Amino acid sequence: MKKSLYDLTRDDWNTLFPVQLVEHDARWKTLYREEEQRIAEKIGRDIIIRIEHFGSTSIPGIMAKPYIDIIIEIPENLLFDEELIGNFEELGYTHFKVPERNGIDAYMSFGKGYNLNGKKEQIYHIHMCPGENAMWKQVDFRDYLIANPDRARAYERLKTELASKFSNDRGGYVLAKTDFVNETLEMMEKYGQ
Repeated sequence: MKKSLYDLTRDDWNTLFPVQLVEHDARWKTLYREEEQRIAEKIGRDIIIRIEHFGSTSIPGIMAKPYIDIIIEIPENLLFDEELIGNFEELGYTHFKVPERNGIDAYMSFGKGYNLNGKKEQIYHIHMCPGENAMWKQVDFRDYLIANPDRARAYERLKTELASKFSNDRGGYVLAKTDFVNETLEMMEKYGQ
């Protein structure tokens, strides 16, 4: 019997928590704000430099996995700080270290709402890193899609196609979106947006 999320294999994650998109829910914005407040009260605004809701649940009108993605900027000296990790564990989060990959420096990741029996509560993902980390480009991507609904709909079409193809391959689903994200970031850079 698996005792914690750390005991789950990649296949376990893919089976228990398949990629499933749902229609946009206006409550996601409220859920983010409520969680941001809980985090700020526990961690303190003196540690949190910046906190943002990103990912598809932050983009009005497009389908998404119903997970609230949050990115938090912290000072570099607090990256992988055990006390900070402990504070998030007290908020119900499980910590995962994301290693350096594809030009993105290592960062802290936290998840909440996953249960070992596959039942889900509201799921939150936190990505925590200094402001220089390339993960912050995801906020620019979000802003661009909000300002460009046609591009957002193209992203939704891609995600819908990929969700059916990679429903039990979370990693494959994420990787298959990479070209679209990079192409969008390049468009932004080219046109100064």
